[in-house]
Amino acid sequence: MNLRMKGQPILPARTNWLLSWSHYLFFILGILTLSYCGFVLFEAKHFQAYQSWRFQLELESERPTVGSGEALRPSLPPPALTEANRASAESPDLAGRGGSPLGRIEISRIGVTAMIMEGIDNRTLRRAVGHFPRTALPGQQGNVAIAGHRDTFFRALRHIRTDDEIRLTTLHGSYRYRVVATKVVEPEDIEVLDGSDDAILTLVTCYPFDFVGPAPQRFVVRAHRSPASP
Repeated sequence: MNLRMKGQPILPARTNWLLSWSHYLFFILGILTLSYCGFVLFEAKHFQAYQSWRFQLELESERPTVGSGEALRPSLPPPALTEANRASAESPDLAGRGGSPLGRIEISRIGVTAMIMEGIDNRTLRRAVGHFPRTALPGQQGNVAIAGHRDTFFRALRHIRTDDEIRLTTLHGSYRYRVVATKVVEPEDIEVLDGSDDAILTLVTCYPFDFVGPAPQRFVVRAHRSPASP
C-alpha cells in the first residue's frame, strides 16, 4: 500500500527504485573516476622517477673523467648520432623507439621539471611532456616544440613571465632559453610550430587552465636560446 501526506504526489514503485539505484550508480561512477585519476597520477609520477633515474645514469656516463685531458663541458653530438636523432624525430615508426627520454626541461622560477619524450600522443603526454615530431631536437638550431598537459606537467605555465629562464638538458649539453612572449591561439593555428633560422623554443598547452573538459584554445610560450648556450 502506498501512503502519502496530504498534498504530496504518489511516486510509482518503479520511480522509487530508479531513484534509489541512481544514487548507487553515481557513487560508483565517482569512485571509478577518482580511482582512474589516482592511477594516472601514480603512473606519471612513477614514469617520471624511472626516466629521470635512467637519464641521470646515462648523463653521468657521458661526462668526461677528470684528468682525461678533455674539457669538462657539454659536447656536441657526433654527426652520425645527430642524423639518427633527426631520423627518429621525422619518422613516426622510429620516434621514441626504446623509450629513452630526449632530455629534461626545467623552469626553476615556477617549479616545472619534467622528462621530455618523443611524440605527442595521449599515452606520452599522460606520463611526460612530448616533443613535436618534425620540429628541431633540443639543442639544435630551429624551433624546438614541446607540448604538455595543462593539468599536470605544464600547469605552472600560467605563472610564467617574460625573461624567465628555461633549461633543456640532453646527453649532449645543457641549453638555456629566455622567454620572450606568450600568447593564446586557436587549435588550428599551427604556424607556431613552423621552423626557424633562429634557435627558439615553443611550449604548448591547453587553455584556459581552469576549463572543465577539453579546452578550446592553446597557450603558447616562445623563448630564444641564450647566447651563452652551446
